[in-house]
Amino acid sequence: MGRSGHRVEAMSRVYALLVILVAALTLAACGGDDDTSGHGMDGHDMGGHSMGGHSMGGHSMGSHGMAGGSARDGEHNGQDVMFAQMMIPHHQQAITMAKQAAAKASSPEVKRLAADIEQAQGPEIQKMTGWLQDWGAPMRPAGGMHMGEGMMSEHDLERLGGLSGKAFDKAFLQMMIEHHQGAIAMAGTEQAQGSSADAKALASGIVTSQSAEITKMRNLLG
Repeated sequence: MGRSGHRVEAMSRVYALLVILVAALTLAACGGDDDTSGHGMDGHDMGGHSMGGHSMGGHSMGSHGMAGGSARDGEHNGQDVMFAQMMIPHHQQAITMAKQAAAKASSPEVKRLAADIEQAQGPEIQKMTGWLQDWGAPMRPAGGMHMGEGMMSEHDLERLGGLSGKAFDKAFLQMMIEHHQGAIAMAGTEQAQGSSADAKALASGIVTSQSAEITKMRNLLG
């Protein structure tokens, strides 16, 4: 073979090598795209949030996701349940006493205070009843109802109902102060030991509002 033949053969080999190199580079690029695409399907979704640990805005499926509702239902403990179970009848008794004041009190200030108590505690009863329903808890503790702190006995309520005028005003204020002090003690326990943010917020409101009412009632007693 002449010199020109060797030159043609060499150029052919170079061309063949170039074709092989281009093909290899093309396959590598396709393989990289496949890996990226596969990673997009297996590891990321919706703007690059990992499906393994995130979904829809980066919230972990393992810790939130489908279990989100259960987690919200579980944001309470036994103390929260007991707080609602005992505070509901405690409020109900306060409303019973307030209704007596509306009919029997002689002091306009006592009547206004009684109306404020009824207006505030009625919605709180509804709120706590809703919590117990959401938590799947009974309205009364297992084993029966226990007297909450500051609760009046049936005899106390009968005695109050038998009074009128200034005698009623004095007895009502004295009993309601004791009643409020019991509610504040129960709310303090909830603040210290409860888990539900809503229940603890209500407990904080009870401490604030009923402490102010105790001050008002002591002033009315003189």
